[in-house]
Amino acid sequence: MRIPTFVLATLFLASSCAQVGPQDTSQGLGGTSWQVVRFQGGDGKVIIPGDMTLYTLSFEKDGYVVMRIDCNRGRGSWKSDGKGQIEFGPMALTRALCPQGSMHDQVVKQLPHIRSYVIRNGRLFLSLMADGGTYELAPAK
Repeated sequence: MRIPTFVLATLFLASSCAQVGPQDTSQGLGGTSWQVVRFQGGDGKVIIPGDMTLYTLSFEKDGYVVMRIDCNRGRGSWKSDGKGQIEFGPMALTRALCPQGSMHDQVVKQLPHIRSYVIRNGRLFLSLMADGGTYELAPAK
């Protein structure tokens, strides 16, 4: 039995449109924006930013993330290869000197080590590998 050409073309188009990019495997993070509420280290130490609006992450649907990290802004990539998994790529960041007491240096240093996430009770939790700590984020206003 010979399959008509238009059927093969339709099947080919359907399969090529079904390819999944990072935004499609993100479990709903694409198109969301968050602000840091607190960080709890693996040692139990808690750090709360003085102004949550200075620490924001916006996950774009195209696999990019836009950040504000205190007095600096950045853009980079993110991907999720499975449920609860997340990884950030290299970031392009401005390099202004933030005021004393800023979480800037900590966030920039730890960002490449975030490997998992969960959304629970309307909050996003980003966890560092090896039980290094967890960032808790609320939806950005």
